Amino acid sequence: MTVTVIQQRSVVARKRLVNWMKYLAAHRMLLAGLLVILGLALIGPIGSFFVDVETSRPLSEWPGESPTLEYPLGTDTQGRNLFAVLVAGLPLTLRVAFLAGSLGLIIGTVLGFTAGYVGGVVDTVIRTASDVLITIPTLMVLVVVAVSIKGLLSVEMMAIAIALLAWMGPARVIRAQVLTLREKGYVAVSRASGMNDIEIMYKELLPNMLPFLAASFVNAVIIAVLSSVGLQALGLGPTDAPTMGMTIHWALEFGAVLAGMWWWWIPPLTVIVVLFMGLYLIATGLDEIANPRIGNSS
Repeated sequence: MTVTVIQQRSVVARKRLVNWMKYLAAHRMLLAGLLVILGLALIGPIGSFFVDVETSRPLSEWPGESPTLEYPLGTDTQGRNLFAVLVAGLPLTLRVAFLAGSLGLIIGTVLGFTAGYVGGVVDTVIRTASDVLITIPTLMVLVVVAVSIKGLLSVEMMAIAIALLAWMGPARVIRAQVLTLREKGYVAVSRASGMNDIEIMYKELLPNMLPFLAASFVNAVIIAVLSSVGLQALGLGPTDAPTMGMTIHWALEFGAVLAGMWWWWIPPLTVIVVLFMGLYLIATGLDEIANPRIGNSS
């Protein structure tokens, strides 16, 4: 009997996998974006098999060496293997982006659901706060924060700081959706059946908003990438973390552009551009899911 149960579960798992594959095949923009992000995420684990990121400072080599077979991305003015820097730094860049996006979405979801469903004074306070804070330039605030705690800013602290300034957009979008959904008939039925407000929000409203939440998450990640890379390029990020933004900062700091050392700044800049392309494709695919009329009109 145990074998039969295992076989049944295996069949169900295969059917779900096939359904997901068909679903992704029907939304090519989403699939392309996911493949791009997956490819970037695999650079770190796969690259670690070809280079030891712990010994990525071959100071015995000539500094500023152009790309060779041994050093595919060359070396910087300190003799560091820039391919090892890319392998070690790209996961950190992705960690900042997705951690900040996740925290920002969580804060925005809680506040957006509360404002849209509860309404009244609570809605007014949250809406006013988001309207005021969204007008403040995020990068300017982050610069002030980074300068204040310079030397203590880690990758995780940077993600938290960005998240605290990235919740306003998701909160506004989610609030607007909740205001619409709370008037639906199934909400009244759920309330009449004895469900409390929290159960209605997270058992009835939340599942119907998953495409909007996913799109809000992608937008929060995009904001996090812009903020973190901008902050790091100014030299205000964690100096001991070889993120893509800090790599660009050191390239500018040591005159790599003027010296013609294109292999120092073009690879991290290319990675950032590809990351934005992947996020844009995912956002477009999610928009087609959340708004079917967009896909039909195209």
